[in-house]
Formats: sequence, structure tokens, C-alpha cells
Amino acid sequence: MSRLALAMLASVLGAGAGVAAPPMVVVDEKTITKDEPPPHGGIGMSTVYPISAAAPGRMMEFRKRTLHKGAALGLHPIAHDEVYYVVSGTGDVTSDGVTKTMTAGMAAYLYNGANVGIVQKGEEPLTLIVAYPLSAPAN
Repeated sequence: MSRLALAMLASVLGAGAGVAAPPMVVVDEKTITKDEPPPHGGIGMSTVYPISAAAPGRMMEFRKRTLHKGAALGLHPIAHDEVYYVVSGTGDVTSDGVTKTMTAGMAAYLYNGANVGIVQKGEEPLTLIVAYPLSAPAN
């Protein structure tokens, strides 16, 4: 991208407008871990790490979740694009009736309006990162 194009993009995005960014937030997942049933009518139990919850005014959600053996995030419609990234284990992700098996290092990009969910498979728990934009800044 040319310098002119970069300068124009920075201008449109407000870069250099003199508005300071909030200070960074650093989170140790060991301090925020909790066990709970998976959301969206899911089954079984999971361990959730609500990593981005500590960032006031954030515009995205970023969390890690471990689905215990036999657990699932229930099928649910999403109102934004969303990414499921598998850290470890195996799971079957579904989007609008199409199911694909995912293992460590794989990601599913899920689109706004899709009906999605994921099920843990195999002997090892399924650990994934879930990330999506928020429609308004979080408190």
C-alpha cells in the first residue's frame, strides 16, 4: 500500500487525532477460571476463561473455553462473524447444518446469521478460543 493510501486510511480511521488509547489490560487466565455449563442450551460442563471481560470499553469478545468430555455449545444463531480456534482436542463444529471435524491448530470462521455450535469428541477435552466483535463498547 502506498504512503498516500496509508495516510488516507489513517485519516479515515482517526489515527493521529490526539485521542489516547486506554492503557492495556493484561490478564492471567489462572485468576479468572470458572466451571459452568456451556451456553446456548449446551450439554455437559465446561471451564471458561473470560479473558476480555477485564477490558472496559472493549469492542470485541475473546475467551477460551474447555469443553469437558461429552460437552457441547448448543446450536444458536449468531448476529456477527465469529471465530472458533481449536487449541487442543477434537470437536465437530456445525454451521447451518454443515458439520466439520476440527483439531488443534484449526479455525472455523462463522458468518453473521448462521446457526452454529460445537461438540467435544474423543477422550481429550476440547479447548478453543472464541472471538467476535461487539455491537457496542462493553462496560
